[in-house]
Amino acid sequence: MVSKNQLKLIKSLHQKKYRNEHGLFFVEGLKTVKELLNSDLNLFKLYATKQYSGDFLELDIHEITENDLKKISALRQPSGVLAVFQMPKTRKVDFGNWVMVLDDVRDPGNLGTIIRLCDWFGIEHIVCSNETVDVFNPKVLQATMGSIARVNVVYQDLEPFLAKASLPVYGTYMQGASIYKEDFPKAGVLIMGNEANGIAPKLKASIDKSVTIPQFGNLTTESLNVATATAIVLSEIRSNS
Repeated sequence: MVSKNQLKLIKSLHQKKYRNEHGLFFVEGLKTVKELLNSDLNLFKLYATKQYSGDFLELDIHEITENDLKKISALRQPSGVLAVFQMPKTRKVDFGNWVMVLDDVRDPGNLGTIIRLCDWFGIEHIVCSNETVDVFNPKVLQATMGSIARVNVVYQDLEPFLAKASLPVYGTYMQGASIYKEDFPKAGVLIMGNEANGIAPKLKASIDKSVTIPQFGNLTTESLNVATATAIVLSEIRSNS
């Protein structure tokens, strides 16, 4: 049986305040949970319905009813498996490769997808402005599909970080040099901005080059989704470098 205190703790982890207070976060889904169990993350508690408990025979598992799982799940249709992990310690950003910088990205799905894209394209470090959505938000974690275990995400004031960056800094704008004509280096810093407002004006002085994804279609299309734009730019960067 899962106690009321355990249910209360997990329910509290839906909020950033309590995630930080307890140093814990949770993920759901058999595939994602198994992927994180095989990572360096430290498991706190593992919960599964009777249907899935046999998938974790080697672990100390807490069998949970479907009704109780619905009470604590962040999903409309709970997947049957939920794991609580300890928050990992952030690592120092390594400037030996490309570094992703996110300025005020607010949508959880966008951040989660960008983390997954960075994992796919071999970018290990993401630096987020303090206004960017929390990486341990359940919706963000769901969108990462387990990539959170391999990408280091840190939060800090971007101006001093960029001032100390030892790599060329590229900012993505509606107007700028075409990414298809740019000779990207082996390592650099790429800034993606807020979904509605783009990169904050205060960061302009820290950017060495403005780049854009040229538009070939209907000019009434205002802009690309930030995660979609990230995929296109990262693909072009890797094809060059």
